[in-house]
Amino acid sequence: MPPTASAPEPVTPEPVTPDPPRQEPRPLLTQSWLDLAFLHWAADPATVAPLLPPGTVPDTLDGTTYVGLVAFRMHRIGWLRLPGIPYLGSFPETNVRLYSVDGQGRRGVVFRSLDASRLIPVAVARAAFALPYVWSRMTVERDGDTLTYTSRRRWPGPRGAASRIRLRVGERVEEPTALEHFVTARWGLHNTVLGRPLFLPNSHPRWDLHRAELTELSEDLLTAAGLPAPADGPVSVLYSPGVPVRFGRPRPAPAEQVT
Repeated sequence: MPPTASAPEPVTPEPVTPDPPRQEPRPLLTQSWLDLAFLHWAADPATVAPLLPPGTVPDTLDGTTYVGLVAFRMHRIGWLRLPGIPYLGSFPETNVRLYSVDGQGRRGVVFRSLDASRLIPVAVARAAFALPYVWSRMTVERDGDTLTYTSRRRWPGPRGAASRIRLRVGERVEEPTALEHFVTARWGLHNTVLGRPLFLPNSHPRWDLHRAELTELSEDLLTAAGLPAPADGPVSVLYSPGVPVRFGRPRPAPAEQVT
């Protein structure tokens, strides 16, 4: 009898580290993320799994995965080593993201939607990287230690999907918890471009994180992204003044799923 094929060995995910495991000395893209609000809800991995690209499975912490709503100011997107673009490359953004791991153990994020207020960058990101960017009316306003992020979708839809986040910045996080590391220390994104699973690595300095008090939240971006409406408020609310970011060249991701 021919030998029976053995099942693939389970892949151990790379450690969650506050510093990037890979440096990007020749970046494809540079940008800064400023005034970030991180809101996170716990989720069942079985609910999230069908929404991830081939070759990835939900990344989990103690058996639970998370859904993130992240609002911030994108600042000066640049290509290669060219200076960042001041107007077209700077705009508010709000994304809905999930947490993933691939067959090489690389942890990353998967974007279900990315609302942005500049139409040309939205069109370029959709065409070049197959990222689910959408064009929205957006503002980020600051009044002392309180920030308000608003978004209302224009195109391609669902038209009118919106969010309003208001938070008050609190004390600096001296030692992040395991959950705070898990949802912020992410060094790449998983996506599928022309049917090929890809991993786009990034690097940046350690996060300067602050705990924050959520004083207002209304949103339907999570349900517009195909996720269940949260039954309760977020389990984690964080703020960061931001970091400069470098994205490397896309790298193939294995087509088989992690077991």
